[in-house]
Amino acid sequence: MPMIDADGCLLNVTVEGRDGGPTLMLSNSLGSTLQMWEPQMRAFTQVFRVVRYDRRGHGKSTVAPGPYSIERFGRDALAILDDLNIEKVHWCGVSMGGMVGQWLAAHAPERVGKLVLANTTCYYPDPAIWDARIKAVQDNGLAGIADTVIAGWLTQEFRDANPDVADRMKAMLAATPVEGYLGCCAALRALDLREDLPAIKSPVLVVAGRYDKSTPIAMAEAIRSRIPGASMTIVDAAHISNVEAAGQFNDAVLGFLTQR
Repeated sequence: MPMIDADGCLLNVTVEGRDGGPTLMLSNSLGSTLQMWEPQMRAFTQVFRVVRYDRRGHGKSTVAPGPYSIERFGRDALAILDDLNIEKVHWCGVSMGGMVGQWLAAHAPERVGKLVLANTTCYYPDPAIWDARIKAVQDNGLAGIADTVIAGWLTQEFRDANPDVADRMKAMLAATPVEGYLGCCAALRALDLREDLPAIKSPVLVVAGRYDKSTPIAMAEAIRSRIPGASMTIVDAAHISNVEAAGQFNDAVLGFLTQR
């Protein structure tokens, strides 16, 4: 597990999978670590060299002073690619990872092959939701919001049937450094990638969760409609679709990435 320096912030990175194969980079949601991708790793590493990483302020990466920005996260991803001498990757991001993917494809198009944008948005029409989230975490820490967040991440039906998975996801969220989480909330509060989307030339698959209330289907459609040639698929999940609907997610992503 190399630690890669991105302008003084050390980022925890793993590289696994097929030597000499095309490279796929995975990017996490807010409040999660690279471990969120475990349901994908067996399938994805058979086809790709897979790069995962902990975003700054999360997991084993440095908690650099905030606030952060989507551009900062994009430049962190480029620092990882430069350090690993990787010229170009396919990108798959869930939620905040999808936002970073939008920025990269618009601002560093030569580094991005195909692009999967899952359970994400390009814009929050009411940034006050993030002001409220910031205040809640400042007042009561991440434990104070954990139940609410997990209820948005995974449907009640899935949580009841898979309590061990829900507990692991909740523990991952609760372990996130507060300063890193708040720095990311500031980036989300300022998010507006609408003007970047028409510039994206990469082939794009938008993945939406049928039961996702955090980034609903309408937000996914807003992205798809602004990117020339983008396609969209809907899976039976709430916000963290790669965990809740892993089979559907894996089939959709691999089918898209391997299609000639």
